[in-house]
Amino acid sequence: MILGISTTLFTQIHVAISLIGIATGFIVAFGLIAGNPLPKLTALFLTTTILTSVTGFFYPFHGFTPGIVVGILSLVILLFTLIARYGKHLAGGWRRTYVITAVIALYFNFFVLIVQSFMKVPSLHALAPTGSEPPFKIAQAVTLVVFAVLTVLADKKFRPAATSA
Repeated sequence: MILGISTTLFTQIHVAISLIGIATGFIVAFGLIAGNPLPKLTALFLTTTILTSVTGFFYPFHGFTPGIVVGILSLVILLFTLIARYGKHLAGGWRRTYVITAVIALYFNFFVLIVQSFMKVPSLHALAPTGSEPPFKIAQAVTLVVFAVLTVLADKKFRPAATSA
């Protein structure tokens, strides 16, 4: 049991929140490339991405795991994203900080999706049972390149006037 509900239900909620964060994150990233800040979807993306990291900490764990590291890094990145977007209203260098940290937060969420997919989806797990095989490494490398391109495009294209929360 986690927070008074079954681990299975908690996991379903955690995964649903994560998938909403990923889906809205891609919409927000492409909105940045289009020069559109999409304030309501941005709020949903940031909220669900924060909730994804926070709910991940409720799982029982032993020791300092890679998942904990990603969760902590994600929350630190998201803190800067929130400050840039809502505290500094994208003024000056905070626009770039927002773009970069928002896309990194989406990358971390997607990175975990890939890791979990290779662990839980039988056909993917068969290709990379330890997570060190070429199919897993290729998937992660392609993802990193795609997100690097997304970040550069969003940084070049997203040039709104300073906005308010």
